[in-house]
Amino acid sequence: MKFELTILGSGSAVPTFHRNSAAQVLNVLERYFLIDCAEGTQHRLRRFHIPYNKINHIFISHLHGDHYFGLIGLLSTLSMQGRRGEMNIYADARLQEILEFQLEKMKTRLQFPVVYHALSRREEVLYEDRVVQVSAFPLKHRHEAPVCGFLFREQERERSIRKDMADAWQVPVAFMQHLKRGADFVTPEGEVVPNARLTTDPPPARSYAYMSDTLYRERFAEYVRGVSLLYHEATYGKEEEALAKETFHSTAEQAACLAKAAGAGRLLLGHFSARYPEPACLLPEARAIFPNTDVCADGDVYAVPYR
Repeated sequence: MKFELTILGSGSAVPTFHRNSAAQVLNVLERYFLIDCAEGTQHRLRRFHIPYNKINHIFISHLHGDHYFGLIGLLSTLSMQGRRGEMNIYADARLQEILEFQLEKMKTRLQFPVVYHALSRREEVLYEDRVVQVSAFPLKHRHEAPVCGFLFREQERERSIRKDMADAWQVPVAFMQHLKRGADFVTPEGEVVPNARLTTDPPPARSYAYMSDTLYRERFAEYVRGVSLLYHEATYGKEEEALAKETFHSTAEQAACLAKAAGAGRLLLGHFSARYPEPACLLPEARAIFPNTDVCADGDVYAVPYR
């Protein structure tokens, strides 16, 4: 099953020639989730061949411009292209006021409904279906822009039936659904056949966490314990730790400490300050603590790994 992340923007507040500001898309079995939406995001969606008409859920971490300035343009384009299905936006409650004000002043009416979901600033489930669950959790950024991280987790799958063994024990078709859910099979003669002989374990559930624009706090690791793939901001290197603290950001070293504390499978660094034209210079300090670390770039695609 596809569980794939595309980086649309890996830079911070000031975009550069090679790096747009924050935005990414997660594809979970052809469910497309947009995470943050900086200025120019709709251009990146086209450039990287994302079917943006399939995006039905948008998650905005906080209301700093480099995380949502591209939203009104994207919504306007979708409306002009004839979208009719509803769009769900999960964000600070003030975003609804901002977007509705913009539309009112432009005398524009979107041709599709927008459903706003206000983030509560506590750990909560935002969306759930049979494939994936999405939850939010609070981080620590500037007081005027409360920030949330997001965790996307696959739902546990049913067990896989061993057809050879099911045939050998003549398991009725009507009982197969019970096997998938872990039930033992009892033959007409009363013999109990353990479920483990008739099925195999499903693959482990994968997960992806997005943590951008936050002070480092080790306790935040509890929100993403055991995550398969963690994206964490690394706006600065450790030589600018004082500046990171002053601006409520994290260093690459701190991101690695968080990944280690959480027991993450893999760490992606992003949200780089424009002062780092080659953010690979941040890798040594992160890998010294958490070896399975990479820096991401616009257009990179990552398959979320099994643990």
